[in-house]
Amino acid sequence: MYGFINTCLKSSITEKYGEEVWEKLRIAAGVPDTFLTFKVYSDDNTLRLVEEACELLDIKPEILLKQFGEYFFEFCKMSGYDRMLRTLGGNLIDFIENLDPLHSYLSLSYQDMNAPSFRVEKNEDNSMLLHYYSDRTGLYHIVPGIIGAVAKDFFNSEVTMELVNQMEEEERTGKKEHVVFLVTQKPLHSKEQLSKLSATPHHLIDTRKENEQQTDQVELESATNINCITGSTAKESHRETIPGKGRALRGFEPAYPDKLWIEIKTFCDCFPFHVVFDQELRVKQAGTSIQKIVPGLQTMNIQLDAYFTIVHPEVTFKILTIQKFINSIFRLRTKRVMMPESWKHCPMLELKGQMVWMEQFQCMLYLCSPLVRSFQELEERHMHIADIASHDVTRDLILLNQQRLAEMELSNQLERKKEELQILSKHLEEEKMKTEALLYAMLPKHVANQLKEGKRVEAGEFKECTILFSDVVEFTSICAQCEPIQIVVMLNTMYLEFDRLTTVHDVYKVETIGDAYMVVGGVPVPVSSHAERVANFSLAMIIAANGVMNPVTGRPIQIRVGVTTGPVLAGVVGEKMPRYCLFGDTVNIASRMESQGVPNKIHLSSSTCCALKDKCFEIQERGEIDVKGKGKMCTYFLIRNLMASENELLGRPQRESDSDKDSLHESEDSKCGVYQDRRSTVKMRYADTPEDVPETNYSKIKHMTGQTCDSESYGSFHSICSFKQLGDVDQCPKDHDEQATRKLNQKKVNSNLCILL
Repeated sequence: MYGFINTCLKSSITEKYGEEVWEKLRIAAGVPDTFLTFKVYSDDNTLRLVEEACELLDIKPEILLKQFGEYFFEFCKMSGYDRMLRTLGGNLIDFIENLDPLHSYLSLSYQDMNAPSFRVEKNEDNSMLLHYYSDRTGLYHIVPGIIGAVAKDFFNSEVTMELVNQMEEEERTGKKEHVVFLVTQKPLHSKEQLSKLSATPHHLIDTRKENEQQTDQVELESATNINCITGSTAKESHRETIPGKGRALRGFEPAYPDKLWIEIKTFCDCFPFHVVFDQELRVKQAGTSIQKIVPGLQTMNIQLDAYFTIVHPEVTFKILTIQKFINSIFRLRTKRVMMPESWKHCPMLELKGQMVWMEQFQCMLYLCSPLVRSFQELEERHMHIADIASHDVTRDLILLNQQRLAEMELSNQLERKKEELQILSKHLEEEKMKTEALLYAMLPKHVANQLKEGKRVEAGEFKECTILFSDVVEFTSICAQCEPIQIVVMLNTMYLEFDRLTTVHDVYKVETIGDAYMVVGGVPVPVSSHAERVANFSLAMIIAANGVMNPVTGRPIQIRVGVTTGPVLAGVVGEKMPRYCLFGDTVNIASRMESQGVPNKIHLSSSTCCALKDKCFEIQERGEIDVKGKGKMCTYFLIRNLMASENELLGRPQRESDSDKDSLHESEDSKCGVYQDRRSTVKMRYADTPEDVPETNYSKIKHMTGQTCDSESYGSFHSICSFKQLGDVDQCPKDHDEQATRKLNQKKVNSNLCILL
């Protein structure tokens, strides 16, 4: 089938069921996404599409094909064939009888078209038998959809089509599907007509019909009287209009002469391509040009089927079969063995025309024209324009078709270029997604989008967040005793696992410098559970580090982790290689917690300890230590999470052995939970985890203090002095007073409100 059919099928699916359904269907059927209009595709593509569509959409084939037939009619109208279809016939029967000539005309553009054939038999009860012939089996359900849509749109009527018979046609050469439909047609009334009919009494309708019949009778008598006065007969006045209302007589009776006023020689010259043959297919008469091309026709009473074969419709060369398909356009092709030597290596001549049965002579007249489409085909058949009669429109078709072929070639080139551009656009979109994914891995999404748009990224103030620093114990001595590649492999193995854990706990990786790894929670998107997220992340880091081997000792490496909570200022620094950096005293304290920590321990400041209070964590007091630049500080060690298992912390699927632990936090009110994302990594769920909140929902985010800031900057740029005042974090003693507890709870409420907004 041509790509036009497959394009129509694609448009039908996408318009009714959407692009996603078409993509699934296309992949399942193994067909391309786009089809060239004038390119021939295998019938298997269309049949696979229909089969997969029935299975995917759970629709019976007959229903799907009927829907496609209805849409195909509308698609043809949208494609520019509306006027052509409307002019095929004034009623449904004429329309169907002229479908074969329409296909014959379209074959000029679609030269390899294998269109179905239609034949109509009229019944006495105004119904008709529609014969459908096709080389493709199983697609006859399209016909009711097309015919029903045509009857409703063009002729304001409704048809019912009943399947009468389905068989393989014996009269046609080859195995052809022959389906017979009983078609019943009834008019459709508009709402206005129905309302008028319902409002009009029955006796008025009967009176109106009687008046119309009387008027017709009076007009007929008046016409007869006029003819008697003028001395003319009724046949002579068949073109006159009846005086009175100006209505012409219904029906038309043509006038024929008593004898044929044309000479035989003149007829053969005027119609150079015609053949008359009898019931035994013996040639009785032939036109001059066809005799010139096929010299054997100059001999009368030769067998026509010895020189020609029927190409369309594909029927046997018998007079009875031809009479059955008398309304079809017949295409005959010369046989190579019967042509002169000069034609042996030339394309065979094809004739296209109409069969007319002459009852008086019991002969068939084949009035035809040569089927040539271009000057090249004329030259290949050793013909000239002069061989075609002046009144034959084939002359004009050849001249016009030459230009149309050039336009078709240009159209094909444009379609091919369009297909190439679509493929390139798809590849470009894929590369763009890869580039954006890489960019978003380096910078926060809102910052990256602003930089792409050429905007200036303003710094944002975050009232409360949690920062983590980690480093490898004795990293300097390890570097001194190992090859550089071993250091790279060790750090890469460790950082890949840490990066995965940032996804599990939804914290932001700020940067890595050597063996130092920096993470922040609550930036760039403020969340109330930032301390919990970073605490769980730090516990997972300790576990994950045990799986990374020291290249010197062959034992697991040891890391130090420092965590603190407080305000920061975040912004983009630099143009060449922009970085999203954090500034403030909180960053310094986190660094001090890491540098003065203990191997394989998580060192917490008092502010983080306050934030984790009553959060299902086991915390051990370390006591007061001297912190550079801060003096004495009371610090703590984070031991474990009392509610989460190791698999949860590491983002692994749960094992059966963990079921006892998991039973502790299966309720919906649990503050920690897990869910499986599309990958194998299991994200940890927190109380403030948004449920697939789109990015636009963060257009306005409230700070912990209640101040509103734009999502793209997450805060306004404050002076360093005011920021330093906020940066002084008081140490939190073991026994908190009620006022401090209320302030902490108020921060949590504001944070939850932030996410809700």
